[in-house]
Amino acid sequence: MDLFLDFFSLQDPNIRYVLAGTILLGISSGALGCFAILRRRALVGDAVAHAILPGVCLAFIVAGGKDPLMLVLGAFVFGLLSMVTMDFISRNSRIAPDASIGMVLSVFFGLGVVLLTVIQSSGYIDQSGLDDFLFGQAAAMVGYDVKVFGGLSLLIIIVVIIGYKEFKLVSFDIPFARSIGYPVKRMEFLLALLMVMTITAGIQAVGVVLMASMLIIPAAAARYWTDSLRVMLVIAAGVGALSGITGSFISYTAPAMPTGPWMVVSAALIFLLSFLLAPGRGEIAAFIEKKRLSWKIVCENVVKTLYTMEEEDGKTDRVRPFNELRKRRHITSSRLKKVIHTLQKKGWVSSYAGNPESYLLTMEGRKEAKRLVRVHRLWEQYLNLHLQIAEDHVHDDAESMEHLITAEIESQLRQSLGSPALDPHKSKIPYDTKEDSDSSEDSDSFKNSTSGKRSIPGDKSNAIDDSNSPDDSNPTDNSGSSDTGKGGKRL
Repeated sequence: MDLFLDFFSLQDPNIRYVLAGTILLGISSGALGCFAILRRRALVGDAVAHAILPGVCLAFIVAGGKDPLMLVLGAFVFGLLSMVTMDFISRNSRIAPDASIGMVLSVFFGLGVVLLTVIQSSGYIDQSGLDDFLFGQAAAMVGYDVKVFGGLSLLIIIVVIIGYKEFKLVSFDIPFARSIGYPVKRMEFLLALLMVMTITAGIQAVGVVLMASMLIIPAAAARYWTDSLRVMLVIAAGVGALSGITGSFISYTAPAMPTGPWMVVSAALIFLLSFLLAPGRGEIAAFIEKKRLSWKIVCENVVKTLYTMEEEDGKTDRVRPFNELRKRRHITSSRLKKVIHTLQKKGWVSSYAGNPESYLLTMEGRKEAKRLVRVHRLWEQYLNLHLQIAEDHVHDDAESMEHLITAEIESQLRQSLGSPALDPHKSKIPYDTKEDSDSSEDSDSFKNSTSGKRSIPGDKSNAIDDSNSPDDSNPTDNSGSSDTGKGGKRL
């Protein structure tokens, strides 16, 4: 607790310098990383981060020491040179963009390592700590460093805020931006310039090896939480800032721990939480949604099966036995019982006691089942007529699509096909009609107004028989027990 209070009281000037530098770096890299990810330029940032190392080494040689301004200038020049080189190779050769990125990254970084070795063996007085630019050393930042690197980060944030609308358009729809007269090339060049500046600003705190992570990870984590670019920018900037604070605090409590790597680890942990827990896009939410959709499909398939059984014999008042339903759907008894329970809660199926237990579609259940059968057969007809797919190849696709087709899509299918009467297999396509509604209402009213002996599958008539049913007000026999005679009692 004492360490916590000492750190966040900001009494130590060194803590203030480190926090200011890492927070500004986290905000700028997180915000700019959103545009890099949306434009699929994330790997370019990694190449540029490695390519600035020879610039840092040459600036050190020219300046004769670690002058922050000269180091920034050298890093910026070589970062820009690496982007120009990658673009030139991609445009003027048959080498793919990803291959050009790999070439530039390895060649420039190799040159930087060679120059770093030369400096270390040449006896420069101020060479100590130069290798910290590989992995960063935020604890070594002083006031002048913060002014240079922090000022660069602040400039990037201001430019992103001012050019938000233009950057957004270029990131999502370049042809439209070009058609309305936007200077697309200049905007792309400005974004590339900002990326180089961001990476340059992070060489002191995070280092050239890990700086690309601060561009990619906060933006990737933010993408899980929103569909709005504006909100994504804010979240990414917040993740970057929080990573900077966390990395600085861990480095303060454990002096042997470097700030930069812990900033990256903190951002990675936030990404992991986003990956798992984000609503809508997180893996847990996706797993739950997948299970929900799978269960919905199973339930709808059972309802559709009950309807097709009614179609086969033309009897809507005939109860359907459990065993027959299970054999048709090829699912286990325990799973089917759970499905039936769900359908009863929805009000789609009525249950009838007996041995075996039997079921009947309610008015709402029949309406839903008819919709499923209708969109299934409409989709088969669409595939057969418009896509010229043979009639024996359309069923499997329609079996999946019937659970996804909305009322709007169904309406478009009917308009496109002209509400056909038959599907490619010559099966009738059931449409909602007034007669069907009246019939369903009469059937439901009939079922609700009677309760007595119901036939079970196995009777000769296999239909509901109320000719000898007791009075509704006395549904049980004189002993008080439920009537489980020949037909059983409706549940």
